[in-house]
Amino acid sequence: MNNEYSLGQIVFSKCGRDQGRPFIIVSIEEEYVYLVDGALRKVDSPKLKKKKHIQRTLTTVEWIKQKIIEENRITNSDVRRALEEYLGQSSV
Repeated sequence: MNNEYSLGQIVFSKCGRDQGRPFIIVSIEEEYVYLVDGALRKVDSPKLKKKKHIQRTLTTVEWIKQKIIEENRITNSDVRRALEEYLGQSSV
């Protein structure tokens, strides 16, 4: 597994109060990533977390990645829907 993180990638928090929660990466800066889940962490106030504190998955939500790259606004419901589809359940 490589050490690359990508926009739109689904990750899980490994520590802290949000341990075990799924998030989507919306921004990447050197050793940090900005994470949202559309519920506790809204798109307008992403969670700053060190890369070593998250567990990556091999899943990237391509349509969210495209929206971020094209600088289109992603909504909290977009994020929730993507995480729900990934988890295969109706609530995050």
